[in-house]
Amino acid sequence: MGRIFRAVLLPVLGVVLAIGAWWLATVVFPVNPALVPGPGAVLDAFRQLPGYLLAQTGHTTVEVLAGFATAVVVSAVIALALVWSPVVERMTFPLLLALNSVPKVAVAPLLVLWFGFGQAPKVIMVFLVCFFPVVISMVTGLSATPPEFVELARSLEAPAWRTFVKVRAPSALPQVFVGLKVAMTLAVIGAVISEFQAGTVAGLGFVIAVSTGQTETAQTFAAIVLLALLSIALFYALVAVERLVIPWARPPARS
Repeated sequence: MGRIFRAVLLPVLGVVLAIGAWWLATVVFPVNPALVPGPGAVLDAFRQLPGYLLAQTGHTTVEVLAGFATAVVVSAVIALALVWSPVVERMTFPLLLALNSVPKVAVAPLLVLWFGFGQAPKVIMVFLVCFFPVVISMVTGLSATPPEFVELARSLEAPAWRTFVKVRAPSALPQVFVGLKVAMTLAVIGAVISEFQAGTVAGLGFVIAVSTGQTETAQTFAAIVLLALLSIALFYALVAVERLVIPWARPPARS
């Protein structure tokens, strides 16, 4: 019962308190409801267009997952090259830092210019946002294998590929999942940034841009709430995968 309370009831209680504080602020302070709607108005806005809003949520979800998956695959290849070759690391790591330092908002219009309107620039933007934290976590994890484990594998005359599969990769997974969880939350932000710039009629970012321009703030807040729920769902889905893949790496329960 204690675990259920900590894992489920406490987060639900936190959400309820946040919504209550939101409602109380709209009641106590002289806030124009056309500018800052209360929870009831946001719920009404969702009830008016549930199919439309959920369809736009689906578009954003596809962009997030496609860009995130691409970032994981590309990052894995580059991380392996960086770990196995110091020459490659010295040549390419400054370039990776430079790429990450470029503001992604500045890149979004160029992606539309290069790849046109549609889903491609959105997926690429999600990829760019997710790429660096995933690469860093993979390189850190693969480089932090305990030396005694590697020496034990060598003493048993294990080939390099078996040492990687049995020793280095499992040892790196906790650090890798840290980067993946950071990247997953950033992926939703990247998708919304690209939807602001892409000029297509799809995605929650598009809903926010259009509804804000029409001063339909309740619909804007509804889209923002859906984005938050999407981020939470994807993050905890990744946490569930982490617990299945590396159950031995779970932190001890706190009393």
